[in-house]
Amino acid sequence: MPISIALAGKGGTGKTTVAGMLIKYLLKTDKSPVLAVDADCNANLNEVLGLEVSDTLGNAREEMKKGTVPSGMTKDVFMDMKLQQAIIEHDGYDLVVMGQPEGAGCYCAANNLLTGFLDKLIGNYPYIVMDNEAGMEHISRLTTSNVDILLIVADTSRRGLQAAIRINELAKSLNIGVGKSYLIMNQAREEPTDAVLEMIQKGGLELAGTIPEDRTVYEYDLKGRPTVEIPGNNKAVRAAFDIFAKIVP
Repeated sequence: MPISIALAGKGGTGKTTVAGMLIKYLLKTDKSPVLAVDADCNANLNEVLGLEVSDTLGNAREEMKKGTVPSGMTKDVFMDMKLQQAIIEHDGYDLVVMGQPEGAGCYCAANNLLTGFLDKLIGNYPYIVMDNEAGMEHISRLTTSNVDILLIVADTSRRGLQAAIRINELAKSLNIGVGKSYLIMNQAREEPTDAVLEMIQKGGLELAGTIPEDRTVYEYDLKGRPTVEIPGNNKAVRAAFDIFAKIVP
């Protein structure tokens, strides 16, 4: 059975950068192939990985909803073909981008096909990394697979921790079968204080570790360079790898 790891967090926490570090860690520790799923409406996991995106799974669904199926081809075959075209292949991992969620009105046939495709696709990889928005809309609606590990990424502010606690509570209320939840404090300037640790404990979170604020990560992001290319001896990358080594089976 594949091990699925979902990341969630409010905007600005560096969640997607951490997702890229996780993919890098899995490849480095011979846990490939990895399926990377960008389930954030503000999709930019491809930028972290240095990949171009030409199509999304959401686009395939919209084409089917519009009825643009070539003559002589069934909707199921057309949808499967379009979804296959949305897979971006790379060394050691593949990326699929969910794209925008559906608009007004439900088209259950397209959603059912998309769900079936995702569930079948997930079975081909030992590790799945899903980069989600805070509400985890895509993951709760478009796949029936459980989440083995939920990594909630937060900054070190009080509001950031409160947001992480709410995300954890939301995850418990959704039908996504979360096995284990962890908090990762990112962009940290210092180790968490006793007051912060108490807040984390009272909020029902388990702190997996902290990733320090790092100038190199900031500069890569600012210049639009893929952050997965940051050298492995970088302090933020080392800290992230230490965290993953503790919690990823």
